[in-house]
Amino acid sequence: MIDYKFREDELLRDIMEYVDATYGQHYAKNRIQATEVIIDAGHGEGFTIGNIIKYAQRYGKKDGYNRKDLMKVVHYAIIALYLHDEEHCNDVQSDSNSKDQNRRDRVRELHGLDNRFMHPTNEKEVQRMLYPDHD
Repeated sequence: MIDYKFREDELLRDIMEYVDATYGQHYAKNRIQATEVIIDAGHGEGFTIGNIIKYAQRYGKKDGYNRKDLMKVVHYAIIALYLHDEEHCNDVQSDSNSKDQNRRDRVRELHGLDNRFMHPTNEKEVQRMLYPDHD
């Protein structure tokens, strides 16, 4: 078990409870939340980052040092991470696969191997050449 120095385990549980509670609030009871509409309109990243800034700047001012403002910062950061992953991680994976294929094609070309006639044994050798650290 990890000995968390900053009570991350407890705070993450608190954040989950906070997020769960937001789904029961009046603006979340409709079939589609306003945040979803904003995301679908293509403004999700700006909206989430804007709200992170808004609630971070509000902390300590409106309603004093309100813990709920910090919870909102974290919640919007989680949504921003979700949007990041949706937008960028698939591209990264796709780019990575494309680069891998380009490397395989280049190795085959350098070794005079015809892709159409690549024997599985040769394919494994090409993989070892491309990725020497992987088994």
